[in-house]
Amino acid sequence: MTQTKPLSSLADAEDYDPHSMPVGRAREHIRAFLTPVRATERLPLRSALGRVLGEDILSGLDVPAADNSAMDGYALRHQDLAADEPTQLPVVGSSFAGHPYLPPLAPGEAVRIMTGGVLPAGADVVVMQERTERTGSLVRVPPGQRLGQNVRRRGDDIAAGAQVFARGRLLRPAELGMLASLGIGELTVYRRLRVAFFSTGDELVSLGSVPGPGQLFDSNRYTLHALLTRLGADLRDLGVIPDDPQAIEAAFRQAAEDSDVIITSGGVSVGEADFVRPMLERLGEVLFWKIAMKPGRPLAFGRLGDAHFFGLPGNPVSAMVTFYQFVREALLVLMGVPEPQPIPRLRLLCTSPIKKALGRTEFQRGVLSEDASGRWSVRSTGDQGSGILSSMAGANCFIVLPDAQGDLPANSEVEVQVLEGFL
Repeated sequence: MTQTKPLSSLADAEDYDPHSMPVGRAREHIRAFLTPVRATERLPLRSALGRVLGEDILSGLDVPAADNSAMDGYALRHQDLAADEPTQLPVVGSSFAGHPYLPPLAPGEAVRIMTGGVLPAGADVVVMQERTERTGSLVRVPPGQRLGQNVRRRGDDIAAGAQVFARGRLLRPAELGMLASLGIGELTVYRRLRVAFFSTGDELVSLGSVPGPGQLFDSNRYTLHALLTRLGADLRDLGVIPDDPQAIEAAFRQAAEDSDVIITSGGVSVGEADFVRPMLERLGEVLFWKIAMKPGRPLAFGRLGDAHFFGLPGNPVSAMVTFYQFVREALLVLMGVPEPQPIPRLRLLCTSPIKKALGRTEFQRGVLSEDASGRWSVRSTGDQGSGILSSMAGANCFIVLPDAQGDLPANSEVEVQVLEGFL
């Protein structure tokens, strides 16, 4: 990856505070030091879901390719219609999608046409069948028809030569379908982002092991694996690394060999066995390691060689919250998406009371629901402890509470960040 300016250049910034950085400022600082992937590869269309376009896509044809009908009805010439009384015309043929009526339409003729059927040459209006009366080979058309009604013109959707998608577009099912409609079967995309991740802590064991006294199963690596898989990253799971400086240094060096991003969980606080942050300071650069937020206050961001580094908290909820709030957008930028779609936000009434300390942004877990009258509201999932993973499993949104906000009674308006179905 291309080298960028040193992280230390921010140290003299007027608003720089390595001890407790506001959430918004932390996002800005992270964004300023991201170096997106630039290497590309060619892929067949079916393999491109979730990838990022590495080229501009121009249309080689008009869409639609010909004037066609937006309705089932009758194609005819507007000039043949009487202004103030019904007009009766002979029906000389039919135009179905894929089976056009080829002869030009002569004056005073009509053609039965189906949705998507090509307009015969000379036709400039389609009258929907519900507004006509058919008797044998004749159709009766009422007055008041407009020139061009129910007609989809050639190139109305996309004109030949027009840009369809710009470089950096994230390819979703709709994009793939649109590209297929243009006859494009192969694409240039940015290569997958290579992400190495591991957990730290003597108290953690992987699934399949037997926890000893004071030990517990590592959940963060499995959560991270799922979140990173949804983003389409090329993953390297380095497992659980013990609280040993030499082991952590070896893991960092291994991860930095060919990774674009390194993500760890645990070891970024100020405990005696929290070795990740000082190790990163020795081997690379640290921009910040403490955010004015809850949960997720200990978050380290920096760089180790050419690899970007995110040190997430060890508490399971804190790790997920910091991923959603900081890592998700950063990874999309690194993948080549210049302006990632933000997580949707709404303002709704919260039916449960909120307990909130001043001076920090909080991301409390909530549940969006719709009542019988169609009104949406949000409620807390309950206990908001950073180790209560069930509060994330039961949530479909974050209730976002700004720094200056304190406690709130039930039925207060709050900002809600939608999660369910988004990532």
